[in-house]
Amino acid sequence: MSTGLHMREVTMYYAEGNNRITALDHVSISVEPGEFVAVVGPSGSGKSTFLSIAGAMLKASEGDIQLNGNHISKLTEKELSNIRLQEVGFIMQSSNLVPYLNVLDQLLVVKRMAGTIKKEDKAFATKLLEELGLGLKLKSFPEELSGGEKQRTAIARSLMNNPNIILADEPTASLDTKRAHEVVSLIAREVKSRQKAAIMVTHDERMLEYCDRVYRMYDGGLSLAES
Repeated sequence: MSTGLHMREVTMYYAEGNNRITALDHVSISVEPGEFVAVVGPSGSGKSTFLSIAGAMLKASEGDIQLNGNHISKLTEKELSNIRLQEVGFIMQSSNLVPYLNVLDQLLVVKRMAGTIKKEDKAFATKLLEELGLGLKLKSFPEELSGGEKQRTAIARSLMNNPNIILADEPTASLDTKRAHEVVSLIAREVKSRQKAAIMVTHDERMLEYCDRVYRMYDGGLSLAES
């Protein structure tokens, strides 16, 4: 079985009046466990559509997408929901933390979505937060956290279900340079140590040094950047 994320000749069309708009144009990419790749490109180039399809949130018009061996283009909506919950960890532009949940509960709510919370889930969440430097913040609420601490909480949350794929959408958008480097280096470290296949969509080219490969997207097309 093929692990990681594999997209082959993926195309996405949208209807706009009588016109057909090509949002993604025969995109192919493979990301293996332990690889951290970046996708950069201007606004409107197709990055958001690409990430939505890679994360099983949108169905492509054409092409094949495999997430950890699952051909997701053939799955039902219920099966796709399970894939998103079990196989994919999302890190968004803003941390998207729930205001009334403390840091520990931000992670445990992911387990609650999948069923019941077990004793070992709480132990795993605590260990994860400690490893990410948040051991003293377990009972803190989002308003008590710095921007970097919020994003580290979001990274921990993305790892809570031990997914095989990590997708990060502009994870440094709201951070200063120092915290941005801390967050992306942390993502890279976790990807390597936990052997996840990870893609980061970003405008911030200062962060590309942490990535194994860089792809550029223009007008829905994806190409490997020259090193």
